[in-house]
Amino acid sequence: MSKPREIARILKSRPTLEGAGVHLNRAFGYNEIPDFDPFLLLDDFRSDRPKDYLAGFPWHPHRGIETVTYMLEGTVEHGDSMGHAGSVDAGCVQWMTAGSGIIHQEMPKPVKGRMGGFQLWVNLPRKYKMMDPRYQEIRAEEIPTVTVQGGVSAKVICGTVAGVSGPVRDIMAEPEYLDVSLEPDAQFAHPVKPGYMAAVYVIGGSGRFDQRNNDDLMNRTMALFGKEGDSVDIHAGKNGVRFLFFSGKPLREPIAWGGPIVMNTQEELQQAFDEYGNGTFIKKAS
Repeated sequence: MSKPREIARILKSRPTLEGAGVHLNRAFGYNEIPDFDPFLLLDDFRSDRPKDYLAGFPWHPHRGIETVTYMLEGTVEHGDSMGHAGSVDAGCVQWMTAGSGIIHQEMPKPVKGRMGGFQLWVNLPRKYKMMDPRYQEIRAEEIPTVTVQGGVSAKVICGTVAGVSGPVRDIMAEPEYLDVSLEPDAQFAHPVKPGYMAAVYVIGGSGRFDQRNNDDLMNRTMALFGKEGDSVDIHAGKNGVRFLFFSGKPLREPIAWGGPIVMNTQEELQQAFDEYGNGTFIKKAS
């Protein structure tokens, strides 16, 4: 018999200014490390006001992390130092492993007046921080939607639901990333591996994520589960609920974080910025 996990911490996303002046909501970030290990940050850039996001994220570097962009509406046009260019459209995912270093830009654009999505940062283990950069670009039609009996559906980006696995594979933190929708009063139980962190971010409706607590969690609320137990148990409210679920294997390594670069020591961090300044940041593929 499974034992559902209890909620250890609840956070409301906070307004944040990033890039060239993009207004977004940060669900968690630098101030919460290492609670969400192996994850570093989750940004919510849903908005119905173009002036909130059109300034975008001009050219900037990354090293030592993976960035995961998941779009619900609109598009993000991107280009990078590897010669890639394109867009992440509604329903699509871009899982970018920065590894030893990449320089790119991301420019959000509305489609039919709408734009919105999320970016999740995943830390890389020490031994993979200087791996060759790579992309996994997943189209919307490649992401399976699993319908579970009782009014539950889940888009499986990474991980497995009811025996169906998502298209993102070979990720170092062994993560799961799901977009789950429950109809009114529906229930959903999902297993979590022992010792792995697990969290949810509500993006619509409301629901109870800890059956010992009768309070419903609402839109733009983050809940981090404790480590005891082997599943999460969710009960939708009267209007249903939609949430992002993610879990992963903690790295338990030192974190030296400076803006878009995350290493293990301050010396490694300074080296990265020195290389960015002197033009040696981008490494040849091994």
